Amino acid sequence: MRFTNGYWMTRPEFDMSYATQVYQVKNDDRTLEVLAATRAVNGNKGITLNMPTLTVRLSSPMEGVICVDITHFKGARMPGPRFDINRASLAADIKDQPDAWVFTSGDLQAVVKKEGWQVDFISRGELLTSSQYHGMAHAFNKETGKAYMVDSLMLDVGEWVYGLGEYFTPYLKNGQTVDIWNADGGTASEQAYKTVPFYMTNRGYGVLVDDTADVSFEVASEKVERVQFSVPGENLRYYIIAGPRPKQVMARYTALTGRPALPPAWSFGLWLSTSFTTDYDEGTVTHFIDGMLERDIPLSVFHFDCHWMRGLHWTDFVWDPATFPDPEGMLKRYHDKGVKICVWINPYIAQAGDLFDEGMEKGYFIKKTDGGVWQSDLWQAGMAIVDFTNPAACQWYAGHLERLLAMGVDTFKTDFGERIPVKDVVYHDGSDPLRMHNWYSFLYNQVVFDTIKKVRGEGQAIVFARSATAGGQRFPAHWGGDCSATYVSMAETLRGGLSLAHCGFAFWSHDISGFEQTAPAHIYKRWTAFGMLSSHSRLHGSSSYRVPWLFDEESVQVLRHFTKLKCRLMPYLFQGAVEAHEQGVPLLRPMMMEFPEDLTAQMLDRQYMLGQNLLVAPVFKESGEVEYYLPKGAWTRFHDGQMVRGGSWHKEKHGFMSLPLMARPGSVIPLGSVDTRPDYDYLDHVGLHVFALEDGREASVTIPALDGSPAAAFTFRRAGDTLNIATTSEKPYEVFLHNMPGVTINQ
Repeated sequence: MRFTNGYWMTRPEFDMSYATQVYQVKNDDRTLEVLAATRAVNGNKGITLNMPTLTVRLSSPMEGVICVDITHFKGARMPGPRFDINRASLAADIKDQPDAWVFTSGDLQAVVKKEGWQVDFISRGELLTSSQYHGMAHAFNKETGKAYMVDSLMLDVGEWVYGLGEYFTPYLKNGQTVDIWNADGGTASEQAYKTVPFYMTNRGYGVLVDDTADVSFEVASEKVERVQFSVPGENLRYYIIAGPRPKQVMARYTALTGRPALPPAWSFGLWLSTSFTTDYDEGTVTHFIDGMLERDIPLSVFHFDCHWMRGLHWTDFVWDPATFPDPEGMLKRYHDKGVKICVWINPYIAQAGDLFDEGMEKGYFIKKTDGGVWQSDLWQAGMAIVDFTNPAACQWYAGHLERLLAMGVDTFKTDFGERIPVKDVVYHDGSDPLRMHNWYSFLYNQVVFDTIKKVRGEGQAIVFARSATAGGQRFPAHWGGDCSATYVSMAETLRGGLSLAHCGFAFWSHDISGFEQTAPAHIYKRWTAFGMLSSHSRLHGSSSYRVPWLFDEESVQVLRHFTKLKCRLMPYLFQGAVEAHEQGVPLLRPMMMEFPEDLTAQMLDRQYMLGQNLLVAPVFKESGEVEYYLPKGAWTRFHDGQMVRGGSWHKEKHGFMSLPLMARPGSVIPLGSVDTRPDYDYLDHVGLHVFALEDGREASVTIPALDGSPAAAFTFRRAGDTLNIATTSEKPYEVFLHNMPGVTINQ
């Protein structure tokens, strides 16, 4: 939201009251409270009349994180919901110095200057950012009577801003206006399914605005030297999160908002869908499952999209008897083939469905202010929306999920959750509809995820979610929504995934070959490589099936190759998943997260790191031509073992069976002995591939068990032409050396 007209003037509809001077300070061992005058008082008590003030309260929930809480009217109603985050208040080091008050938490300081108005945030002696002149403010719209709280933080020369959710707009957010408002807008618009009021920059810090409302960000746009953020109401709370490295920022951010659960290993395999508007029955599904098995393409999960239920009945959790007369028997037959089952759901209850009357009578739906049920014909005729602030409604909804789980369903695709009304509606717990709009996605996915965990047990829960906000990363996995069958859309999808990774979402997928339209075979094959080298991999579309033999025979070969490669990579990928679960670092991560000092890596949006040691550059051209950048060092092509020197751009041409998949210098990448499924004993006959380990250097790798615990560890130390190995493994393994000529192994 913009409050100014250029640099000098305020928009005529706004009265702005800016923090101008420190007037009074209070402190204890945990908080520093500053009363900020909005005029320069300078000892003239008469100026304090008719003058708004801002109360600025500094606290710390954990080391290296400072909470800034700004209030105009303390007595104003502060409606919920709020994010479910750690709001502890730790003891802090607070000092009254001659020219400033200094609040210190770990390696992060907030320095409040005593003259004028300026709050500097400093880490390890380096200025990260600051709130300065005409930054912190209360804004009042004289035309609408609405109030807003505002602050803006300075940007340095060459500072880039990342994150704010799964936005498909340019990866670098500088110059953009971003409104945190979940919407069903596809991947080709400025809207986003997953919006998160958190950003990080390449200067080693992050900022979380603690408000579930439609936080508005002006990212080097209204004021090109600042990131401005504003919220409706009389209070603004945000957190400065220090690094200094991006992965450290991410670790602290996810400690604040929640770490991702560890998905079950089987979920990392290939998912195949019926697609959306296609007609299908048990025969169709069986044909596809058997077709994959006959073609030696490992299939882990089969997904039934909307039409497993009757038309106009979504969502009532009842199998359509005309097409699925024996659902329990059918699901058992699929389980016997080694395939898990996912079914599509959403939180919208159609009027014609079996559950509508009960939900209406018992008050399980969002209501209108006149006491009736809020309804719409947009999507399903007469549909209502489940009110997840009502514990009884949550139990009711979960009960139907438990019935399906008992029948043999393993997981759910939690679609939608963005089209949540805000006008003239009432929630069971009195939540503010504006602040519930984004937060609804959290409650919805939490109910489904927790129900699966309750029935299936710890470590077996996963959803396939589209909508989310801050904290939603706790309930993996998420997918990128409705993309088109083009290379342009494939690239915008990756941009969305990279931006979401900056917000703590560790497990992310997308519709291979695009959701809308049907891709030509060359796009299907290129997108297959990208999709199978993502954390989760799904073939799904709109009006046509996505089995490979409907494209061409080579598509079968490509899908087989990359699916089997992913199965063999599972010791590496699953350990990356464990790292995400324990430390909050995403599995598919932006280049700048691994190489923050590399100026080129800071700007890359067409390649990524899959875990710590594999670089992936999808091919976005029919010709197979691809340009990618390698940071410094001796990288190794994974598919042919050739060394490629980093520190520069490279241009190559690839067939459909390869793409730039590069092993990081000095890394160890374990390859499993099984290529037919993703869940197996990763330690048994594991192959340990050591890449360009330099003399005097050490590299290590941990092989996980299926519950995420360490099964064994290996450490490699190079001393001249000898590679020494230390391990806790008692099982057979094999070591392969790449780009280490003349080196022999000492086990």
